[in-house]
Amino acid sequence: MRTVTATVLTLALAAAAAAPATAGSGRPGIDGVWRMDGYGTVLSLDGDTLQEFQTTSVSCIEGEASRRTGPGVYTTEDGTVLTVRPGPGRDRASLGTDSSVGHRALRRIKELPADCSRPTPKDPRTSFDVFWHSFAENYPFFAAKGIDWQDVRDRYRAKVHKDTTREELFGIFSDMVRPLYDAHVAVEDGDSVFAQVRPGTEMPTEALDTKVKKFVVERDLKGAPYRQDFANGRITYADLPGSAGQGYLRISGFAGYTSEDAPYAAHVAALDKALDTVLTKDRTQRLKGLIIDLRINGGGSDALGIRIAERLTDTPYVAYAKRARNHPSDPGRHTRPEPIRVVPADGPRYTGPIAVLTGGSTVSAGETFTQALIDRPGHTVRIGRSTQGVFSDVLERDLPNGMTAILPNEEFLNRSGRTYDGSGIPPHLSEPVFTKEEFEEKKDSAFDRAVSELRSRASAGR
Repeated sequence: MRTVTATVLTLALAAAAAAPATAGSGRPGIDGVWRMDGYGTVLSLDGDTLQEFQTTSVSCIEGEASRRTGPGVYTTEDGTVLTVRPGPGRDRASLGTDSSVGHRALRRIKELPADCSRPTPKDPRTSFDVFWHSFAENYPFFAAKGIDWQDVRDRYRAKVHKDTTREELFGIFSDMVRPLYDAHVAVEDGDSVFAQVRPGTEMPTEALDTKVKKFVVERDLKGAPYRQDFANGRITYADLPGSAGQGYLRISGFAGYTSEDAPYAAHVAALDKALDTVLTKDRTQRLKGLIIDLRINGGGSDALGIRIAERLTDTPYVAYAKRARNHPSDPGRHTRPEPIRVVPADGPRYTGPIAVLTGGSTVSAGETFTQALIDRPGHTVRIGRSTQGVFSDVLERDLPNGMTAILPNEEFLNRSGRTYDGSGIPPHLSEPVFTKEEFEEKKDSAFDRAVSELRSRASAGR
């Protein structure tokens, strides 16, 4: 499998810095048919509509349609804002999504693929073939997980026939992806969902979040001179009692900051309000250490994580580089890595020592935020357990029979060109995280270690 060296990432950063941020005057229009590099997607832009087509080498299924809401701007039914920018050249463009980081390259093609002009059969075997090809052509991690996907096809396709029931097919699909142990892989059929996490870890459910938050407030934050919840309860900040200037910031997700149907901009506003309240000029000057607790974090928007990182540095740096698998039969071929920058925000910023608490229930955007702090200028130490090990945006693939397959196709690379997928981001200092024993004994070893580490650093004047 090809790797990306630090030199390649540096060159990619330089190229990105030199590229214009917006389309210049006189650029050609964007109407037409475009194939996306990676992602198995074709887009048809026609006047006021952006129509998605989900493609494999054996299928084309019409996906979501978005309405035009401005020049090159389209809005999906759930309020996600897509921006298409033309260039460079008549046959190139890029697509950006407001809640995601990075861009997707588009190449103009003459017309829709032939499969898009005819209906896809809905029988069980066709649905099986679309399911199998969706993973075969997009999933990046078969080799790393020791899975022979061709062998999986050979073993399971023989079990599918014209009379295979929907329930049986759902079970077959679930069995096919079960050995991946990938929290970004799922099979959905209405209310029936198959998904699982890495062995030995726990999914960050609402019930677990509620239990842990109550424990932390009663055990760790008791007597705090200041504590406040923000963003629909997803963010908590406290000045720690008797800690000589330490603060505690708990983030249980990068979504759900306001009502479910609110646009992304509303979630940004809720986050900014929280950060403006917490990271005041006075507090950023007197804080001698900050604990960021991500141990129960269900993910969400990577862009919100970057927005927080921008309040934690005075120096621009690269958080990570993002790339997607970009060949249906060669998992070693990818799109060009796009460096994702952290640019210092306007206003007060905290630049002192940070202790990041992580565990197996730190998932997805919780992990990309953790990764965004690895190269943060200044002292940052990770304490707890390894994160879940899933970073990619997810592809939602509609199957002919109405089921949905969900899978990753991207990698988030560190400065050495490596990814933490599968194993997760390891801690610098290993401590138990919300084990049965810790709950029973009212212990929080990772939190206590963070307080101690930050206090020692402050005492040493570092």
